[in-house]
Amino acid sequence: MTAAREITAPGSDRIAALPLWQGAITIEPLVGGISNESWLVTDDAGGHVVRFGKDYPFHHVIRDRELMTARAAELASLAPSVEHAAPGVMVCRHLNAKTYGEADVRANIERVARIVRAFHQDMPHHVSGPGFMFWPFHVIRDYARTLKEGGSRMTEQLPAYLALADELEAVQTPLPIVFGHNDLLPANLLDDGKRLWLIDFEYAGFSTAMFDLAGLSSNASFSDEESEALLGYYFDRTPDWDLRRSLASMQCASLLREAMWSMTSELYLDAPGTDYVAYTHENLSRLEAALDTFYTQYGRASR
Repeated sequence: MTAAREITAPGSDRIAALPLWQGAITIEPLVGGISNESWLVTDDAGGHVVRFGKDYPFHHVIRDRELMTARAAELASLAPSVEHAAPGVMVCRHLNAKTYGEADVRANIERVARIVRAFHQDMPHHVSGPGFMFWPFHVIRDYARTLKEGGSRMTEQLPAYLALADELEAVQTPLPIVFGHNDLLPANLLDDGKRLWLIDFEYAGFSTAMFDLAGLSSNASFSDEESEALLGYYFDRTPDWDLRRSLASMQCASLLREAMWSMTSELYLDAPGTDYVAYTHENLSRLEAALDTFYTQYGRASR
């Protein structure tokens, strides 16, 4: 192995020591992540993404499970290949692909719906080991416990968040269990010009399709018409009132979960350049708007 480099950025020594490089390497940071450290490394064989991360029990993130899922997604031809893994680090093949933003997701709703459904249907045939269940309402309740125990500045708001979670859960439409991605930010979709790929599987596990559909539509700022189109493409039918209400409810739950993720990160994470307090308030503002829309269209759940 040869590891010639011209930079001395934090992490570069660890990267240079990894036993897979062919020839000299160049290293540059990949920006945008708010909980992990990622780098683009180029050697004679091409590009590679090096991802450093540790277990975050407060976020239900276990790196061994993430690695298993990444390898399973590779077997399912849904994600780039895993080239190297060791405790705290994973290296995947870098794709010459466009990272999606919100507008890209909205412009490719049918394509996105198809790969999400493929992930849900195909991944159970490739994942292994103990099954992990990601139920967003349990995650919200567990975040509330973590925030209370950690003395969060938002402690007084937790009873209201828990009551809201109960209300949103009560109107969910029963659906088959699928293997969900559970973190469908636009940036976790890549387009190489021929097809789409999925990346970043920290939260992947058995779940409801509605959480991925809600997270996708909420994170990409879908209109009501775009949300209905997403449901139609995913389920291959015109969505009925129950499906539309379930999605709108889960969009609110997705934003509540993301806000509480950020509140928890305020206590336990310190990613360079990340303002978790601002991110918390951004998601709470989006939640307020989504709830207003939900209550206007569907009313409050009877309790």
